[in-house]
Amino acid sequence: MTAVERGLLPIAVVLELVAMCLASQSLSALAGVLFLVGFLWAGKRLQAYSRALLVVALAVTAWLTYKGELTTPQLIKASADAAFYAAFLGSLGMMQCLVRRFEVLRRIHDVLLGGRPVWLYPKYALVSCGIASVLSFGMMNLLCGTLSETLSERGITGQSRLRWLRSVLISTLRGFALVPLVAPTSVAVAILTRELPVLSWSMLLPFGATAAVALVLLGWLLEQRRFRQVSTERVALDQWPAGTVRLLVLVLVVFSVMATLVALTGLKVSAAAMLAVPAITLLYMLWLDRSPVTIARESSVQISAMSNEMAIFAASAILGVTLSAVIPGDALSGLAAQAGGVFVLAAAGLLMLPLLSAIGIIPITVLSIQAGFLPQLVAEGVDPLPIAVALVIGFSLAMMLSPFGPSVMLLSRFGQISRWKVAFRWNGVFVLIAVPLLLAFLALILR
Repeated sequence: MTAVERGLLPIAVVLELVAMCLASQSLSALAGVLFLVGFLWAGKRLQAYSRALLVVALAVTAWLTYKGELTTPQLIKASADAAFYAAFLGSLGMMQCLVRRFEVLRRIHDVLLGGRPVWLYPKYALVSCGIASVLSFGMMNLLCGTLSETLSERGITGQSRLRWLRSVLISTLRGFALVPLVAPTSVAVAILTRELPVLSWSMLLPFGATAAVALVLLGWLLEQRRFRQVSTERVALDQWPAGTVRLLVLVLVVFSVMATLVALTGLKVSAAAMLAVPAITLLYMLWLDRSPVTIARESSVQISAMSNEMAIFAASAILGVTLSAVIPGDALSGLAAQAGGVFVLAAAGLLMLPLLSAIGIIPITVLSIQAGFLPQLVAEGVDPLPIAVALVIGFSLAMMLSPFGPSVMLLSRFGQISRWKVAFRWNGVFVLIAVPLLLAFLALILR
């Protein structure tokens, strides 16, 4: 990692946060340019998928601009959206700096495997969701990385190791997939509320929470027997690890600051999270370490380490703006006015996400394009809420089935398991059962 990468990406994140506070699209577009320069400078250090998606996004944008299909305001919006989504991930990822400072996070599997075996699956799924609401992809690094170390330290191998990986990592991934349904820090919520300011996280939450409960119950039914076998090999803790209370207080402070920002400034919850998480993290690090230079260096390394994921988010945002800009404005005209038209749109949106993710198109790319249609539907008098609910549900399912998605790739790397096995063999049956249940739930919403 070069000094340019370590400096450019953090500067771009800070610039986007300033632009967000000032509501300046031009400043945000400049941040987007800095992000792209940083990604291009990284070059071959980016993973193949990240690099390919970025090249495709830039090539499509350049071609459409050359053909006169994109206007200057649309190009500015594409750059600004790229900055917002890259900074969204970069700023929330700062919370990962706290992991090495808390023993409870290093021993989290011993903590989670305590208690009655029957509760292990829902406990893992819900705790994973809660941690991911703050750490984002840092949660996958935390839980997957610490499990790999735990199994190595204890000499757990063969079929027993595979059982641990199947039980613990799949519940971790499914917990992470609940974030779009319930968390204000979800990128899916950020995309939808950015495209349609009339939507808010609080409007989506009751429906998302209901879908989340259904998914947890389904996973519990399918996985509890395997978790009982894992529980026979756990290590009991005599007491909670040091720092547990301090960590809980810190997380409560983060969410309190987010709530205050939303109440006093009118910022969306996702934007408030982008400001609160790095601010509280940096203040805590400064309080502990008393060295601004060391903290600045660690922070820049942490942000730059997420360059692959940020490049994927930025490229997806660019594709979403450019492709939706050239789709005819009347493409969906009149469809929603037909009997059952809104349900057809909602169901199609839900199903497109996991289906396209299964063939390698990551969820954020698909959602970015879908979100571009929402203003048109609202202009025709369609209530966007049911369709938005369908999209966050589809996004949640897609996170489990995307073999090239960051979450599955992280799980595959730490568990040393094929990502195809994770996406399809471990999650395929779960998603096939969940889809009809969630479509029925969607039909009830639209009655």
